Amino acid sequence: MLNKLEALRHFCIAAETLNFRETAVRLSVSPQVVSRMIAELESAVGEVLFKRNSRTIRLTAFGEQLLPRAKQLLEDAELLFTDHARNDDHLAGVVRITLPRLPFYAEILGELCQQLRDYPDIVLEWYADSARLKLTEHQIDMGVRVGLSPEPDWVVRPITEMRQRIVAAPELAARCGLPENLEDLQRHYPLSSQINQETGRPWGWYFNEQQNFIPRRPALAATDGYSELAAALSGRVCAFILDGICQSELTADKLIELLPDIPRQTWQLYLYRPYHSITPQRVLLVFDLLTQILQRYFPAVKNKMPV
Repeated sequence: MLNKLEALRHFCIAAETLNFRETAVRLSVSPQVVSRMIAELESAVGEVLFKRNSRTIRLTAFGEQLLPRAKQLLEDAELLFTDHARNDDHLAGVVRITLPRLPFYAEILGELCQQLRDYPDIVLEWYADSARLKLTEHQIDMGVRVGLSPEPDWVVRPITEMRQRIVAAPELAARCGLPENLEDLQRHYPLSSQINQETGRPWGWYFNEQQNFIPRRPALAATDGYSELAAALSGRVCAFILDGICQSELTADKLIELLPDIPRQTWQLYLYRPYHSITPQRVLLVFDLLTQILQRYFPAVKNKMPV
């Protein structure tokens, strides 16, 4: 007999990933199990949920209509089984959050604190600039990360996509000339690089799997994008920065983008928490509130840049 809640869980994750193999990894099952579960769900609802061919997968119109209802049903089911009779116990205690420094950083924390004003017994531990703290060792409850893909055993809320841009102050570009390619940029521009805090060495500029540019003798090495942004705005360096950090300066013409046609990697901004068979109600509450706040500040609109 079809486990309908489990089938809806498979459907929601498949709708998020649009990849049955990745869905299988997240659920710790085989791709065949995912395919069978989706087929049985399609049979139960009497409609096709996904259009599939050898290369792509996408939701049908019926699948798009079903998705929000399925998500709500799963949320309701999770709330049902968290035992509201023990809410006083669940809505008290520490919630540990790790995240990098983000645009609207202060506003995000301030809004989360405001949303929690009716829950005075929830204590936030806010680990800034520590997005890679080990979940088990530091007992992290949730985190925000910019990366290629989450770990398969995480519960993930995708927020938006970002890419990195090569930016410089207009006066630096006027002094050095517009570069024709990366080698030209290397020869004529002072460059910045972020430091890998695990090794103490600068990272390269990662564009994609085929291209990883290494600035020679960087004029600035910093641990975060905001320090690079400040140096770029001063005209000191040309920097390679996430567009989520430098977009307002580009819009205001305080920076210009160089070599925009070079294909580069898409990075995912997402909120995650480790999967546990039992998650305290206070963690679920903060996870939902932080999701809503992040989605308001970072609308899920793909950046119109070359892939």
